[in-house]
Amino acid sequence: MRPADLKFLKDLTESPSPSGFEQPAARVFREFVSRYADSVTTNVMGSVHAVLDAVPEKGCAPGPSVMLAGHIDEVGMMVNWVTPEGFLAFKAIGGVDAAILPGMRVDVHTKTGRLRGVMGRLPIHLIDEDQRKTVTKIEKLFIDLGLPPKRVKELVGIGDPITYGVGFETFGDGMAVARAFDDKMGAYICARVLQEVRKAGGARGDLIAAATVQEELGLRGGHTSAYGVDPVVGIALEVGHATDYPDVDKRNHGEASCGGGPIIARGPNINPVLFDLLVAAAKKSKVKCQIGAEPRGTGTDANAIQLSRGGKATALVSVPLRYMHTPTEVLALSDIEDSVKLLTRFVLDLEPGVDFTP
Repeated sequence: MRPADLKFLKDLTESPSPSGFEQPAARVFREFVSRYADSVTTNVMGSVHAVLDAVPEKGCAPGPSVMLAGHIDEVGMMVNWVTPEGFLAFKAIGGVDAAILPGMRVDVHTKTGRLRGVMGRLPIHLIDEDQRKTVTKIEKLFIDLGLPPKRVKELVGIGDPITYGVGFETFGDGMAVARAFDDKMGAYICARVLQEVRKAGGARGDLIAAATVQEELGLRGGHTSAYGVDPVVGIALEVGHATDYPDVDKRNHGEASCGGGPIIARGPNINPVLFDLLVAAAKKSKVKCQIGAEPRGTGTDANAIQLSRGGKATALVSVPLRYMHTPTEVLALSDIEDSVKLLTRFVLDLEPGVDFTP
């Protein structure tokens, strides 16, 4: 990955943006896509839409419009109460795993700036033996800011968002770890495809790179973006569960490996014509891909896109991810770059008049 691209990915993942508080990540996304898009708008929900206008062939009608969607919200927490002693009680935003929280460092994002905090609970010496065998519930945890109670109450507001206090790193052989690859990595892919299609002279249909919001709370930005943009084709860019590490049941979850290429979903949430076109684009661009079986709804923005208005030709392309919804989400950078190549090829090759009717 080129240094400039790595910086963009790092900036996106490190921007604090729990669901409902996505503005920092939206600013990073807008700054990047504004260099390549013909127009950039932000809707009332906070989702960003960067449009690259169609460049139809002479004498031909424009090709189908394509919306690529990656959500920029992350799971996090929210201040619920300040105790008389100056500690913070909190609630989860999205699917937070309480088992990973004790002992973690966090950041509380206030109106005046970031405050470093420590997730506290009773030490093992002071809890009953039976409690040592169970996960401490969120309501039994608290955040220590290391400040006097009066100062905490001056600085912290009820509803202030909280994120895991970790950033982006590369490690091992082409691997990277961050707290919010789910799904700022998807937004990164959308933006980079827009950049590559622009460099190639544009596509025959409009291309929209959408950074959607509030996916972790029920695909909310996906619903409003799909309805408002009204594309012919909608492709969600997401993370998928890698199954290449210990204790994952492949019988239940299939086989997907980091470094094995993007996962192209197949199932009722996916338009079969679009699926075939994506597989063909992977072959043409010489990108390894993996097929993921999705026998029901996918639980991603692809669900929202497919059911918008009278229905959309929808697909889901995912990057294999280890340890989803933890502060240490792990992926292979090559899978991100291969996703950019695959989707760039797909967009450039998409012809006018394609019939997506099964």
